[in-house]
Amino acid sequence: MFERVLSFLKDLPTGSGTRASTDDPRIAASALLYHVMNADGVRQDVEWERFKAVLGESYSISGAELEALVAAGERADNEAIDLYAFTSVLKRHLDADARKAFIGLMWEIVYADGELHELEDNTVWRVAELIGVERRDRVEARRKAAAQAPGATGTSSDE
Repeated sequence: MFERVLSFLKDLPTGSGTRASTDDPRIAASALLYHVMNADGVRQDVEWERFKAVLGESYSISGAELEALVAAGERADNEAIDLYAFTSVLKRHLDADARKAFIGLMWEIVYADGELHELEDNTVWRVAELIGVERRDRVEARRKAAAQAPGATGTSSDE
């Protein structure tokens, strides 16, 4: 399923103009991934590297193109007043399986540092609700990500 979402994300349009737009699903995805990375107020190098790796793998980009998407996501998140501007774009462009897989990517970034902070958990919960991912799918994605991150700590109200 992960390969399917990567394939889908690669095929998303990049926007019609030279100016980046939050209507661009790639920027919306980047902004949400950036947001969850910073939810606990501490950006660790391992999280930053995982964030860039997820974007690079998802869109088969690197170098200047990757840095531009990273910067666009960061800028969009910093300018946003809520998550809806981004989640509505993803909900329109992703099917149900791709939305579940996106939540899995968010959990990968959350667990990149081996810790689950309650603000990160809450952010993923809110995004999942806004894009229509059910609780059981969100919890299962979290468990998978936690299992792949040895030494993960923290708890969630889902258990």
